[in-house]
Amino acid sequence: MSNAVPENSGRREFLRAAPLAAAAGVALANSSFLAPLAAAQAATAQVATAPGAAAASGPNFQLFTAQEIQVDAKALEASPGNNNLIQGKNFTVVLTVETAKSAKEFEWHEGRDHILQVLDGSTVFEVGGTPKGAHSEAAGEWHAPDAVGATTLTLEKGDMLVIPRGTLHKRSTAGTVTFTLISPM
Repeated sequence: MSNAVPENSGRREFLRAAPLAAAAGVALANSSFLAPLAAAQAATAQVATAPGAAAASGPNFQLFTAQEIQVDAKALEASPGNNNLIQGKNFTVVLTVETAKSAKEFEWHEGRDHILQVLDGSTVFEVGGTPKGAHSEAAGEWHAPDAVGATTLTLEKGDMLVIPRGTLHKRSTAGTVTFTLISPM
């Protein structure tokens, strides 16, 4: 595999490939898969520190430590809901805690993927199938009260689910679940 960075490489391709590679058991940290990403990051760092380079207006990365996420999750346990960690970019990251909650309808999106990882607890997803009674909630956002042929999956702590755009999905949580949702647009 070449270490050259393709012209159209970027976060979107990485966000699409990394969860799939992780789910397939590919050890990304030791593979040449990350070489193009590392080369791109190194090139960006060199440009930013080159003589005469314009000073950045702020960091182009954001770190959420395990401790910060745990504190946010504990706060959400007291009052279940969402904490939008990142918005207004070409992706969204949301930390969610929910208790005894079930979606009324299946949903699917024309312009968004979902990458969900359970941090604690468990939840049940119904994914795929053919919608019955579909209706649009907003541009590119669809709902249906039922789906024929959906697959039921129980997600436990540590499990990750990748839901490509256009795939029906519905979540039901009997107990309590804490998860992160990354949604590339």
